[in-house]
Amino acid sequence: MKFPLSWLRKYLDTRASADEICDALNAIGIEVESVEDPSAKLAGFRIAKVLTATRHPDADKLQVLAVDTGDGQPLQVVCGAPNARAGLVGVLGLPGATVPANGMVLKKSAIRGVESNGMMCSTRELELGEDHDGIIELPEDAPVGIPFADYRGSDPVIDVSITPNRPDCMGLYGIARDLAAKGVGALIPISDVAIAERFDCPVEIRTDDAEGCPAFYGRVVRGVKNGPSPQWLQDALIAAGQRPISALVDATNYVMLSYGRPAHAYDLAKLTGPVVARRARDGEQVAALNGKTYTLDAEMTVIADAAGVHDIAGIMGGEHSGCEEGTTDVLLEIAYFDPERIARTGRKLNLTSDARSRFERGIDPEFLDMGLAHLTALIQHLCGGEASTAVRAGAAPNTPRTVHFDPTLTERLGGVAVPPAEQQRILESLGFSIVAEQAHFDSAWAVTVPGWRPDIDGAPDIVEEVVRIHGLDAVKSVPLPRAEGVAQPTATPAQKLERRVRRAAAARGLNEAVTWSFLPVAEAEAFADGPLWTLANPISEDMKAMRPSLLPGLLSAAKRNLDRGAKSLRLFELGRRYLRGQNGASDERLTLGVVLAGDKTARGWATGKATSFNAYDAKAEALALLAEAGAPVDKLQVMGEAGPQFHPGQSGTLRLGPKTVLARFGMLHPATAKSFDVDGAVAVAELFLDAIPARKGAASFARTGYAPPALQAVTRDFAFLVPASLPAGDLVRAVQGADKANIVAARLFDDFRGAGVPEGQKSLAIEVTLQPGEKSYGEADLKAIADKVTAAAAKLGATLRG
Repeated sequence: MKFPLSWLRKYLDTRASADEICDALNAIGIEVESVEDPSAKLAGFRIAKVLTATRHPDADKLQVLAVDTGDGQPLQVVCGAPNARAGLVGVLGLPGATVPANGMVLKKSAIRGVESNGMMCSTRELELGEDHDGIIELPEDAPVGIPFADYRGSDPVIDVSITPNRPDCMGLYGIARDLAAKGVGALIPISDVAIAERFDCPVEIRTDDAEGCPAFYGRVVRGVKNGPSPQWLQDALIAAGQRPISALVDATNYVMLSYGRPAHAYDLAKLTGPVVARRARDGEQVAALNGKTYTLDAEMTVIADAAGVHDIAGIMGGEHSGCEEGTTDVLLEIAYFDPERIARTGRKLNLTSDARSRFERGIDPEFLDMGLAHLTALIQHLCGGEASTAVRAGAAPNTPRTVHFDPTLTERLGGVAVPPAEQQRILESLGFSIVAEQAHFDSAWAVTVPGWRPDIDGAPDIVEEVVRIHGLDAVKSVPLPRAEGVAQPTATPAQKLERRVRRAAAARGLNEAVTWSFLPVAEAEAFADGPLWTLANPISEDMKAMRPSLLPGLLSAAKRNLDRGAKSLRLFELGRRYLRGQNGASDERLTLGVVLAGDKTARGWATGKATSFNAYDAKAEALALLAEAGAPVDKLQVMGEAGPQFHPGQSGTLRLGPKTVLARFGMLHPATAKSFDVDGAVAVAELFLDAIPARKGAASFARTGYAPPALQAVTRDFAFLVPASLPAGDLVRAVQGADKANIVAARLFDDFRGAGVPEGQKSLAIEVTLQPGEKSYGEADLKAIADKVTAAAAKLGATLRG
């Protein structure tokens, strides 16, 4: 919310500077986002008087002006404004000045062959209004020659961030109230306004939706003369980020920004019959002031007459009944709408407005009559006219809320000792009223909450009010209690696992990516093995589905990097995927995703052409990271295809038995890569860390000392002829398990197919490592072990090669 300092001072009697006010706002929880001085943009602009105006020799619409800048030497300026004339006092931009509206730097130039030493400016060019039909006309007594910024004066514009729990500060008066409580100044009371009611209201006003619109007040003002607002009002609205429209509309915006009270003005000539707050009908439509047409349903409240809907209640008015330049009679509407109804309607229609932001937070239900009176008085001041009697349909909820409060709670809960008298002063300055519940005033209070503070719900909220006004900096920093001795570890086994795997992935040259947990539905469905979790109220359609896999997000990240010229990508992400569990419960599973794209090795004189990643690279990453995570990789089996997202014949799964899948890896299917707009071959892997079985005794911290074997290990090589379709890993596992007491390792070191190997077979050579125990192996021992190895391999159809 933005406001000029001069506007704030209409409600706060203070001599504090802008810096002092900003410091106070930050101290009481109203965060200042920025402070701007509009006069800074006017550097280089000076008040000047046109001495003569003659027609340009080569252009009918241009004039050559002689301009007095106060230096005694007139400047020649070419100007195309229709109101440029001798005697006019305006604003001249000198060479070197920057035009605020477009950033153009002025310089001396020739326009149609005539030298021009600057530019006479319009209000739009200086961002002081929307008028661009002519140059600024200042009063004749405006001092010629002085900087225009000095003439206008400095009026800093403060931009503050209002948290959702402070609807009272959505109006300047609420901010002034907080500052006065802080001691920055004195709050100027809202004056009572007496409206002369000249005739009975000619319009029937009622509410047929007591739940959505409990109170609907209004009156008619006839004989008004609409037109542009006076300059002071336009300046205030522009500083607040509003666009001046007309005096009638600007008056409603001024009341809203001043008191946080939205209101609306209807052109009475465009209304037919009674004006009613009611539920919309399913399929009913309204053309709103933003130029868009909205389709309504029966859960929404509208303002309508006999002809149809004119207003999405509490959010935006309709364009058909808006005030125009020729409007002479208006119906003023000021109402109280249910905050939850306004919020639901705004979300359904995806429609935001200043009114909605206030109504859905909760406005003061007691400011109906006073708000209507102030709006009426302002319109009569700006546009004239006479007012009718006020019509009050329904009544706003005004049951006072009382909180039982013990002043000693401030020290116990807030950590700062504030005398009861000071607490009373703070609360009363914020609008609370206090009654002692017992004989001693410092023991128990009944605190009545003002209507403009719907956020106050209990005694802790009262403590917060006292502490923030007293000073959060007065709360001492106190360390938390700590038990004697060595602190116990706080990381859980799952956190330790994540840390270990993340470091291992980085050590292997992978770069960590952090992507959204939300995906477009189409991308999520591409990797879904079941029904998706979708959000009923997503931030956007691109974030509607919870990710069933980490690979879509990594592929999108890979695309962004490849599009920006990255040659080789090695990405990983550790996070959770979201599945639908039993009975619709959420099932979150810890997962690690890996994407390898681009060039594996760059082209070079030693390496030749660039090479791409393949499925074995993805498999190697999966095995290495599973080993770091504690999976028994020596027992894993490569089985089946990884899924329809992967290239047939170039993918697989790593399993413990046929059912427990620990990872899937392989090359991405070309159709999948195309759907993500990723060019080239892409190798991916996905590790399901939640499926890794826990080690037996893993909870024990006891460790035995390392004792190296007393005897040296022995290696033996075996070459087998096996069917060409047999995976080498199956043979390695069979050999290693042939004699678990003696065989400690087995690895494949040769895969040969060619001369000497029968058709349909291949030769696999395996190195077997044997570890003797108490004595060295004899020939008989080695032969017995070899027989076991040969027998285990024979079960897979392998024969020892001669």
